[in-house]
Amino acid sequence: MTETRTAMDLMDPARISALFATLGIAGDAATVPPFAHHIYFWDAQPPAALGRDGHPATGDFIPDMGLPRRMWAGGRLSFHAPLATGRPAERRSTVASAVRKTGRTGPLAFVTLRHEIVQDGTLCLVEEQDLVYREADAPAATPERCEAVAPERHPTDTTLLFRYSALTFNGHRIHYDRDYARAVEGYPDLVVHGPILAQLLALRAERTLGRLETFSFRARAPIFCGEQIETCAEAEGDTLRLWVRGPDGRLAMQADAA
Repeated sequence: MTETRTAMDLMDPARISALFATLGIAGDAATVPPFAHHIYFWDAQPPAALGRDGHPATGDFIPDMGLPRRMWAGGRLSFHAPLATGRPAERRSTVASAVRKTGRTGPLAFVTLRHEIVQDGTLCLVEEQDLVYREADAPAATPERCEAVAPERHPTDTTLLFRYSALTFNGHRIHYDRDYARAVEGYPDLVVHGPILAQLLALRAERTLGRLETFSFRARAPIFCGEQIETCAEAEGDTLRLWVRGPDGRLAMQADAA
């Protein structure tokens, strides 16, 4: 039988205001914007329950696939009803799948979590969250290049990373421990949270389309602290194609919204 984990949150509107301040944008804190539910439902674990990377250790809810390096690969969201602030909500989570494969850069493990968020007895949001695990010394893949289409520019710095880590209670050391990011995980600098990029794309999609029904995204290459990024968008039929472009033209994330 698949285990279900539940988490309750009071959905404090002050967190939405803090998210808007962190991203340097204006907004209404009465409802939860698309993707902003990630600042709620913290998984607060004591130090003894954390892995070396600062995340809750695998082997309890998320299975231990024998690979230490964790990345957020992407996800798919469907929005069924508005999620309001100031009222309790419940998130129900299950492990939808966990498989190990071999890719071009070595062994990989893919774990998909399914989350359902319910408020006042109404299903508001369903999310499938894809995580990928790799070997500690796995080489980085060669990034793809992309064009800038209707770009909106966003700077990144250590304050942004710190504030978003605090808002999400994210202890992943690649976002704040530069020595760890370089020496242990092989990055040239601190890594900008993938959910920051997805959040910026989801907010842009909402500004363009109005209330979203679906949003899916896939991480393609990391963005590093201090790099200025560009969010880009282009309509394709009833779908809005979105992507994040690094300062050297690399494709960091792509998304579809409707």
